Amino acid sequence: MNSRLFKTFPLKINGFVLVFSLLVFASLIKLGLWQLDRAAQKDIRLEKIQLYQQQEAIGLKDVLNLQAQSKHEKDVSEELNDLPVRLSGRFFQPSFLLDNQVSKGRLGYQVIKLFQDEESNSAVLVNLGWIQGGVDRSFIPEISEINGKLSFTGKIRVLESAIVLEDEVLKADTWPQRIQSIDIDKISQLLAQPLLPFIIYVDNDEPLGYQKEWVPIVMPPEKHRGYAFQWFTLAFAWLVLMFVAAYKAANTNND
Repeated sequence: MNSRLFKTFPLKINGFVLVFSLLVFASLIKLGLWQLDRAAQKDIRLEKIQLYQQQEAIGLKDVLNLQAQSKHEKDVSEELNDLPVRLSGRFFQPSFLLDNQVSKGRLGYQVIKLFQDEESNSAVLVNLGWIQGGVDRSFIPEISEINGKLSFTGKIRVLESAIVLEDEVLKADTWPQRIQSIDIDKISQLLAQPLLPFIIYVDNDEPLGYQKEWVPIVMPPEKHRGYAFQWFTLAFAWLVLMFVAAYKAANTNND
């Protein structure tokens, strides 16, 4: 019976082709599983954001206490991300322009400034929103000074490691300074000022700052699941293609 089955479906697959096909198939499955994992992470984060929306903003002093109580850096980072906070203090002159930020098809910058919080006696970087740039790369938009004591609310954003093509050199005599990514350690060294290991995004409804359209999750979980389905479909199609190719090759050789 087995011999008749192989005569009906003669398959002869080259060893190299077999290994290559399995590697491609496994890679496609892995990409699909990765997208499902990302969707699960986004679901958890959305649930946490909804929970935070029901809470009042806390001061940075309380945030530092949460950090001190946590034994694991990863756990505290996940707990602090998106946490609503209130700040009271003063901005300082140094301004950074985070490059390549697009809003409604227009190229511009995110404005980042240094803030000294009085309650916690700590310095933190604050994202004040988006400002339009220009086609001419030599043009640097003017950033207004923010004077006096201010109080406002925002959300904590724990930054992920950015992918940069080359090491960025910050200059102490260039203000406002255009940057490709926010490296808190480098900025801290430049300013000779210890900084908290996260950035504050000013709430969208606050009058302070510039154009604010920040959303915590750009790609929703549903989109990740859609991509996962596409990867799994490609994996299945690739497997079918390889079987069809092997079958045709075997028939050709038999002829």
